[in-house]
Order: sequence, then C-alpha cells, then structure tokens
Amino acid sequence: MDGSTARTGLGRVVVGVDGSPSARTAVSWAAAEADLRDSTLCLVHAADAPAPFLPPAETAAIRRAGHDLLARTAEEVAARHPDLPVVTELADGPAPGGLRRAAALTGTIVVGHRGVGGFSALLLGSVGLEVTAAATTPVVVVRGAVEPAEEGVVLAAVRDETDMGCARAAAREALLRKMPLQLLHIWGVARSADPRVVLRNGGEEKARDHARVTAEISERLREEFPELTVHAEGRKSHSVPGALIDASHHADLLVIGGRRSPGYLGPTIGRTTLSLLQHAHCPVELIPRRGPGHGSTS
Repeated sequence: MDGSTARTGLGRVVVGVDGSPSARTAVSWAAAEADLRDSTLCLVHAADAPAPFLPPAETAAIRRAGHDLLARTAEEVAARHPDLPVVTELADGPAPGGLRRAAALTGTIVVGHRGVGGFSALLLGSVGLEVTAAATTPVVVVRGAVEPAEEGVVLAAVRDETDMGCARAAAREALLRKMPLQLLHIWGVARSADPRVVLRNGGEEKARDHARVTAEISERLREEFPELTVHAEGRKSHSVPGALIDASHHADLLVIGGRRSPGYLGPTIGRTTLSLLQHAHCPVELIPRRGPGHGSTS
C-alpha cells in the first residue's frame, strides 16, 4: 500500500527522547508509524537545564549528553528501519514546547506514558499531560504493547457528529495498518436507573438517536474511504471510560477526539480522555478539536 504522507494526510512523526524505558517504547512505536506513513521521524530531546545557575562547563556537558542520547537513539532506529529518514533536535527549554515546535502545524507528537521523574505512581508523566492538554496537532501516548494486537483493529471513540475529524484520522490510520476500523459510541446511563423508568422517559427514542450517530459517521466514512472496512457499534454503559478501556484490549490503536468540559480556564483534558490515557491497553491518539467551545484547541 502506498503510505505516503501526501496520500494519507498524515504529517511527520515527532517523538520525545529522554532515555527512560517508556520513551524507548514510544520511539519504537513512532519509528514504525513513520515507516508506515513513508514520512520522517524527528527525535527530540529537551536540554532543560537552568543555564543561568550552572557553570558553562556543566551546561555544555548536559548538551553533550543530550546529543549523545539522540545519536544512539537514531542508530537504534536505523538498525530496524534502514530506509527511514531520521532527524534529531536538541531543544532548549522544557520538553512540551520543543515537541510542539518540531511538530509545527501538521506533525504527530508521540510520548511515552511515563518519563524519567521519580514519581513512578503517576500513570501519565507531566510531559504527556502538558502536551495532550494543550494539543493543537495529534498526540499519541504509547501504552500497552507496541506490537499489533492479534486480529487487531483501529478503534475510534465517537460521541457526535463533531467527532468526524477524529473518525477520519482513525480511518487513515486503519488504512496504513490494513486493518478494519471499529467505530464505538458509548453513552452513559445512571447505575441506579430503573429500566421501567428509563423506558417511560423515552429510553427507546434515545437509543435510536445514539444509533444514528454511528450510522451517519460510518456512512460518510465508507463514501470517503471505499477501500476501508468499517464496523460501527453503539452501546450504553454505567462507565463510558470503562467500556472504552475494555474495548482497547483488542485494538492496535485507540483514536479519540479532544474535548473538555465548559467553564475550565487554561489547557486541560476531560475525565474520559484522562482515564483512557492512563489505563488503555493500547496506544491512544488524541485528535484535537478546533473551534468555539473547545478551549485549548481553538
């Protein structure tokens, strides 16, 4: 399959490198993704040293160590992907800003789910949180196994028609992998709800409304990507994040659209998104939304 960037609409792949096991896993995933896209892999290491407070010799040593780490990582990538173009960047300042600058307007940022910090109990490192919260381009947090799931699919979580951009991105990822696309629409129900009360309050009509979401999105995708196999499913659950996490067991990649609750100030991510970034069993790709009402992605 021709996986060229121009054909798929997917840009180059930018991945953070810090020497941690999580980052090495992220580099492996990012290299395979860039290879699928027939694109470029950009390795970024942030030399975030407090230069004004360090002697010049120590600052120079930190930068040399960063260059050495990037060179070693590039050699490891070349050994597995000899034809993949690889560039390296030593970024001055914090890692999130360096990754965003390297990705520019069209790149995809890839990070591991933990960094080199000492707080091992944190399920998502501070760099991953900051990058995803302020995302203006796609961000992948690599979780679970890097190798494809057995009989895997690309899973797209869709909530309404505004997730069409997320669904398109998932379709392109599915085409790269030659896998089916599974659209999954989950809607929440109160755990204490009496089924008879739900039925009297229009439960059947609400179910039909939810079914229309996946039907309309899947129909549009089949028109735009006729070579793609698209499956669509809608279900209700007491826990929307829990249902999506369970579904990620059998996915090669889970693609979600960025959304945050109204009223928040500054970059942030919603509860469902955070749960998936912390607990999913496969890599999670966040597609930022743009436009009124979406805060950090506007």
